[in-house]
This record gives sequence, C-alpha cells and structure tokens, in this order.
Amino acid sequence: MRSKIVAGNWKMNTTFQEAEDLLYEIADLMNERGKGDTTVIICPPSPFLEMASDIGVENDFFVGAQNVNDHESGAYTGEVSAAMIGSMGITHVILGHSERRTYFGETDTIIKSKVALALKHELVPIYCCGEVLAEREKSNHFEVVRNQVNEALFSLTKEDFSKIIIAYEPVWAIGTGVTATPAQAQEMHAFIRGLVADKYGETVAAETVILYGGSCNAKNAAELFSQPDVDGGLIGGASLKAEDFVTILNSFKK
Repeated sequence: MRSKIVAGNWKMNTTFQEAEDLLYEIADLMNERGKGDTTVIICPPSPFLEMASDIGVENDFFVGAQNVNDHESGAYTGEVSAAMIGSMGITHVILGHSERRTYFGETDTIIKSKVALALKHELVPIYCCGEVLAEREKSNHFEVVRNQVNEALFSLTKEDFSKIIIAYEPVWAIGTGVTATPAQAQEMHAFIRGLVADKYGETVAAETVILYGGSCNAKNAAELFSQPDVDGGLIGGASLKAEDFVTILNSFKK
C-alpha cells in the first residue's frame, strides 16, 4: 500500500512570527480533526526550518526544505547545501520545481546532482516534473515529462529510486487557479508509473508515490485524490491557509 502524502510548499512567504503562528494553527487543527493515515510534510522558507522541525516533532508532521545547492560545499555565497539541511534533522527536500527551472535556469543535469546529494545526506527528494501550456497544446506533454524523469532520476539504483517521491505539476496550473482535471491528472500519473515500471519493474512502480501539484485546493482535492494513481498533493497557496491545508490532508476517501 502506497503512502498517502500531502506536502505544503510555502515558497517565499511568511515572516518568522507568521510562520510560527501558521505552524501551530495547522498543528492545532490536525490534533482537533485528525489526519487519518496521511503523511504530512511542510516546506517553509529555509530560515524557519529548525523552528518548524521542533514543532513538527511535537505534532507528527515532517519538515522539508524547498531547495538545496548542487555542490557539496564551497564558495557559493548565499547557498544552502544538502549536508546543512540534513544536519538539522530535516527529512525532505523539493527539487526540480518549475519556478527553479524557469527563474533560476535549473536544468535536468543540475537537478540530477541535487538529487544525488540529497540522497547522500539522507533527505527524501520530492522531484517535480511537468509541462508548460505550449507543450501540452502541441501534445508534447508526455515526452517532456518522460525526458525530465529519465534525465534526473533514471540513473539511480533501484534502491535509491525507491526513496524518491515524484510530484507531477503541470506548469500551466501552478498558481493560476486552473487545475488539471482529475482525468488529466490520472492520465499523467499512470504514464509516469508506467515509465517507472519499464525502468525498475512493476513492484517498484506500484510503491512509488506520485503527488499532484497545480492549484490543488480544499474544494478539488478529494476528487483529485480519488484517482487510482494520485497519491496526494504538493500544495502551494492553499498550504498557507491552515483551514484549507488541513481540509486537503483529510480529503482521501475513507
């Protein structure tokens, strides 16, 4: 049975006090309503990771970073390494997000290095892949995702790949309010699972967690999560609203 996972990507939002208040609000709502068997991962900005981790230990959620550098260490002013993140007790890291690809020029080669370093320092990569609108309109979306997964992940051993969480995020749906239909999400998730099966075998594919991201919210999460190959969500804007986030993590069919 695959894990059910909901991860919140706060991006570059909240001050320290706002982050602390939001974390406790989420924790209080989870304690009040429960979360079933859903694994919860919250990814705040880097300066707040240690504080978030302390609260997470007390309240049964994991904490992830939003990025790491693709070098082990060195003269890279302002950057944060996987070793640094891992040494703080952080468990997960988002890699390959479309905003990193678009705004910071990250290539699949760079992301591949980040994945390797994350695994070396015992971080679980949440690997993001997905197409832009023009690629979908040209019916190239499957090929785009195939290439992204192949280039960044498929040189891993079966053992290391089994530690990966994949997040499919159609770029045209991120922060736009437009969401892939449940059928579109299921189609791509099934395609990704098929790629994994071809590379690593049916057993590994059946155990690989694939999340949906892209304007997933409290209103549409239940329908998206009801799809057989959608194992949860990587949540952006809705993760900054405690009420919505806790509603989402309780959206799996009982």
